[in-house]
Amino acid sequence: MVAIVDYGVGNLFSLRSSFAAVGAEALVTGDRETIAGADRIVLPGVGAFQDAAEKLRARKLDAFLKELASSGKPLLGICLGMQLLFDKSFEYGEHAGLGLLRGEVVPLSERVPAELKIPHMGWNPLSFTGGRHPLFKYVKEGECMYFVHSFCAEKCEESVIATAEYGCAVTAAAAKKNVMGCQFHPEKSGDAGLRILQAFCEMEEEKTC
Repeated sequence: MVAIVDYGVGNLFSLRSSFAAVGAEALVTGDRETIAGADRIVLPGVGAFQDAAEKLRARKLDAFLKELASSGKPLLGICLGMQLLFDKSFEYGEHAGLGLLRGEVVPLSERVPAELKIPHMGWNPLSFTGGRHPLFKYVKEGECMYFVHSFCAEKCEESVIATAEYGCAVTAAAAKKNVMGCQFHPEKSGDAGLRILQAFCEMEEEKTC
């Protein structure tokens, strides 16, 4: 079972429908016991980083998710959920993230040419880095995913598994062992996005010592 973490932020029910489309049982829940009992966890998110981080802390889900990730359970962050996996964000101030991936989240407007619109909204092809990650085992390089974001991750070279071009190479996905993140929305990316969710559902728990 996939637990889609409900902490008051995110497009939760379209995600649940997308998992159902690939034959996976998914439950939208904020209950810690239910999340702990799931085989895999998805951290969604739309909106402001600070607000999302505060809601996680208020529900005592921040340390809890870090504990589950350290146990080896597959964890996938989507859009803002991916950004929360990093050390910190500079979205209207400086705010701490979960620190599961090394890096920081910065304004896209300071990285891309001035003539490009912010937010970055639309379809962009993926370019893999360092070979094809298991999350992309059913996706070919160059397939397009749907992006909607105004901030991006940087200083995260050690974990980047895919980029997208938007005036410069933008971090599209990152991973470290069982912790993964997609800046794009798989649930809004048609058949290719569903294939990514299918691959995530087939991932096994990382063995820890």
